[in-house]
Amino acid sequence: MISTDINIVLPEITLAVFSMAALMIAVYGGKDRLAGLMFWATSGTMGLLGLWLAFLEPGSASAFNGSFINDGYARFAKVVILFGAAAMLLLSQDYLEKNKLLKFEFPILIALATLGMMLMVSAGDLMALYMGLELQSLALYVVASFRRDSIRSTEAGLKYFVLGALSSGLLLYGASLVYGFSGTTNFAGISETINDGDLGLGMLFGLVFLSVGMAFKVSAAPFHMWTPDVYEGSPTPVTGFFATAPKVAAACLFGRVVHDAFGAAVSDWQQIIAFLSFVSMFLGAIAAIGQTNIKRLMAYSSIAHMGFALLGLSSGTQEGVQALLIYMAIYVTMNIGVFAFILNMERDGQPVTDIRSLGLYSRVEPLRAAALAALMFSLAGIPPLVGFFGKLYVLKAAINAGMSWLAISAVIASVIGAFYYLRIIYFMYFGNEVDKMTGKMPILHKIALYGATLIMLIGSINLFGIESVAADAAASLFK
Repeated sequence: MISTDINIVLPEITLAVFSMAALMIAVYGGKDRLAGLMFWATSGTMGLLGLWLAFLEPGSASAFNGSFINDGYARFAKVVILFGAAAMLLLSQDYLEKNKLLKFEFPILIALATLGMMLMVSAGDLMALYMGLELQSLALYVVASFRRDSIRSTEAGLKYFVLGALSSGLLLYGASLVYGFSGTTNFAGISETINDGDLGLGMLFGLVFLSVGMAFKVSAAPFHMWTPDVYEGSPTPVTGFFATAPKVAAACLFGRVVHDAFGAAVSDWQQIIAFLSFVSMFLGAIAAIGQTNIKRLMAYSSIAHMGFALLGLSSGTQEGVQALLIYMAIYVTMNIGVFAFILNMERDGQPVTDIRSLGLYSRVEPLRAAALAALMFSLAGIPPLVGFFGKLYVLKAAINAGMSWLAISAVIASVIGAFYYLRIIYFMYFGNEVDKMTGKMPILHKIALYGATLIMLIGSINLFGIESVAADAAASLFK
């Protein structure tokens, strides 16, 4: 029944209708005069949708002949995506206003990208997957080049567009192969065509191309080439957004595809994801060592962290999916706090991105320096901060799945990666004295920075109950 289908996709319809209505109101109501209101209205709408999904009755349902799946797994991912997007949007307003970039289009584009992410994690069909992926990507291409008077921003948008088009082509080619050899685009139908775990050569090639397309979106090495340049060239709020919600959507989409469509051939895709995880962890850890631009450093950090997230997924077990969900929730929280700090790195009204500008920052702003230090320790995975538990869950999942070699590799990569996080702390407390940064931190940014820090410190007690929620979400994917 169409009415039943509409009820299942009502959160997505609500966000779509809001985005279109907001666009029309802004165009005919004075454009940029309403920009500030649009930021708050969009963030509020996404926050309310996140609460709505968080308190929905548990259970699974599908719409449009299985093309859209609403289960605990999708709802968990959507809640993290919506809250992450809403938080980064609110943090963006002050920065964009100071740099004369406050345009009403920005929150609407973020809302449309978020809508695409929600469709991605609920996709039960290759066509639905592609629609969600492209809706997200088209909006992100625009916001990456949002600073039209900046060559670097334009370059970032163009690079992301060209490489994104390439990855979409590879993903479509993989989808066409899978359709050609299975006769269906529906995930459940694809799963039924796999006999005794034997994919066949054609389906295997299709899976490889699909994995390449999704690896690009999650910025996993060796398909990470766009990430450092786009992170550096994009306006800082856009970089913060790239580092949060889209990563959750891409990682959870990866989990949906391999388990729902190819769950009967774990041994085949397990090797692919293990390879992506291994290369991402080490490339992110080693390549970041030589970075002095904090946005490029965070780009390589995100590559390494996606490697750890894929470590959980590579286990091929329910425990691994649970670890993936926990890791992504922790990762988003840490990045929101870090980017709340980076957004306020400025001197004489100009943004500063060189990490050496943090020299002896602890003497100027001791509380902010301590908060950033705690977040850096958490990103490095140092106990007893919550970031350590995120890594612990994925390591346990890998070991229990008999992938001890990959878990040991992850520990080595984590030790290497700790260097560049600790180097930032070193600059703040023991570096050379430089001209102090003069950026004043708005109240919302303080709440995000100190709130994320408190979560990293206090959350180690019971992770705020997220473990059981993630377990239920993972279980719904295996039903």
